Amino acid sequence: MHYWLFKTEPRGYSIDDLKRDKRTLWSGVRNYQARNMLRDEVKKGDVVIFYHSSCAVPSAVGLAEVTRESFPDETQFDSESEYFDATATKENPRWFVVEVKFKEKFTHEVSLTQMRKSPALKDFRLLTPGNRLSLFPLSKKHFETIMKLGDDHIGIS
Repeated sequence: MHYWLFKTEPRGYSIDDLKRDKRTLWSGVRNYQARNMLRDEVKKGDVVIFYHSSCAVPSAVGLAEVTRESFPDETQFDSESEYFDATATKENPRWFVVEVKFKEKFTHEVSLTQMRKSPALKDFRLLTPGNRLSLFPLSKKHFETIMKLGDDHIGIS
């Protein structure tokens, strides 16, 4: 099992949306580095910290679990979709999705400001200037630190 941080803009899809829907496809990734991780490294059973970005208080807000490994993102083939890619074909898809399910909404969100103040997160990728990836792996140490900051540890090892 690995740990990941997936970023989303809450006005587009929030932790409350995932809680309501129970499961969702993590679609619309259009960065090659993030695509490669999604396609090759994210595995069924991996734990995801759900992170709200581009909002008033960017924060880690909950947990999800990967329930299905990568498969082609159908939005790349839909000319009506904002994620359409005219160069992608069914035989040679360019973009991929995974399915995640809701696990837990944090009682106390862990803000970016809190993370910046934590010595245990000094080398955390999210805090690196210029980090714009929508998903990336977390070390167990960083995962546990975020859980502790939110006082929401639910027994995941």
